[in-house]
Amino acid sequence: MIRDPASFQILLDTIARLVREKLIPREREVDEIPADIMAEMRRMGLFGLTIPEAYGGLGLTTEEEALTSMALCEASPVFRSIMGTNNGIGGMGIVIDGTEAQKKKYLPRLATGEIIGSFALTEPSSGSDAGALTTRAEKKGDHYIVNGAKRYITNAPEASIFTLMARTDVQSKDASGVSAFIVERDSPGLTVGKPDRKMGQRGSHTADVIFENVRVPAENVIGGVEGMGFKTAMKVLDRARLNIASVCTGVAQRCLNEALAYAKERKQFGKAIADFQLVQAMLADSKTEIYAARSMVLEAARKRDTGANITMEASCCKLFASEMVGRVADRAVQIHGGAGYMQEYAIERLYRDVRLFRIFEGTTQIQQLVIARHMLREA
Repeated sequence: MIRDPASFQILLDTIARLVREKLIPREREVDEIPADIMAEMRRMGLFGLTIPEAYGGLGLTTEEEALTSMALCEASPVFRSIMGTNNGIGGMGIVIDGTEAQKKKYLPRLATGEIIGSFALTEPSSGSDAGALTTRAEKKGDHYIVNGAKRYITNAPEASIFTLMARTDVQSKDASGVSAFIVERDSPGLTVGKPDRKMGQRGSHTADVIFENVRVPAENVIGGVEGMGFKTAMKVLDRARLNIASVCTGVAQRCLNEALAYAKERKQFGKAIADFQLVQAMLADSKTEIYAARSMVLEAARKRDTGANITMEASCCKLFASEMVGRVADRAVQIHGGAGYMQEYAIERLYRDVRLFRIFEGTTQIQQLVIARHMLREA
C-alpha cells in the first residue's frame, strides 16, 4: 500500500542520498553513531517512520516501511538499529495496544527521536521460550514492584523507556500471566549493564537490564489490562519479523553491490574475475535469492496492509531472508578472495553483521516451528 507514490519516492530518494553520501562513507565509525548522523536522522523523521501521523510520525504502511528499510540498509544495519526500536519493538506495543493517555505521553517524543525506546523480553534463562520468563511485577496499591533481569536488550544503553514483559500472575506457568509495562529509564532500582561485546553490529548496543524493586505506576500497564503482554509481544513481533526480512534484503543487496564492484575491478589471468563463469554463478545466485526475498516481503506487507493476519507469512519471510543474506554475504567474501577477510574491505564487517539476523526476533528454528504449526492448524 503506497498511499502517495510521488511523495514516497521523494522519501526513498532522500534516504538513498543519505546512505550514499553520509552513511556508507562513515561506516567505520559506527562503534558509536556519530552525533551529526543522529541529528540528521531525527531531522528526516526516521525515528517516527511507523508512528501514526496523529502523534507526530510519518505513519508509513507496512509496504512503505519495508521499502524504506531495504533502502536504508544498503548502509551498515547499525544505523537503522538506533531508530529501529522506536519504529518497531520499542514503540509498536504502545501504538498497537497502548491507551490514549500512553500514546499521547510517549509517541510524539519517540517520533522525534527525543527518546529512544527498547523492548525488554529476553532473560538469562528464557529467550525463545518467552512464556517462561521469570521477571515479576507484583501489584502494591497503585504501583507494581518489578524484580528480575533482562538480557541482550537492543538499545538499552541509549533507551529512555522500556517496553517490559513481566509476570503479574505468579501462579501461571505460561504466557497467560505475562503483562506489558512502560518503564522509564530513571526509575529507581533500574540498572543498565555495560554494553555487550559482540561479533558484529557493534554500533548497535545491547546490554543487560536489571530491575530491583522498581516501582512502576499501574497506569503504565500497556492497554491498562493485565495478562495481555504476550499477545502484545506477538503482535509486535509479526511486524518486526517482516521488517527484519526487509533489512536482510537491503543488506544482501549491499553485499552483492560490493561483490560485483570488486569482481569488475579485480584481475586474474589477464582479465576481470567477473568474466569467469564460476564467479558469475555466485553473482547470479545472489541476485536471484535477493529478488525472491524482496518479492516475498512485499507480498506479505501488502497482505498485512489489507488487515489480514500474516503471522505465518512473516515467519516465512524472516526465515528465508535471514538465511539468504548469510549465503549472499558468504559468496561476496568468496568473490573478494583474501581481500574479503581483511577489515579494510566493507564485506568483512558486513559478513559479521548479518550473522545475527538468524538469531534475533526469533531464531530460524523458531520460525520453522511457527510455520509448521500454522500449516498443521490449517490442515
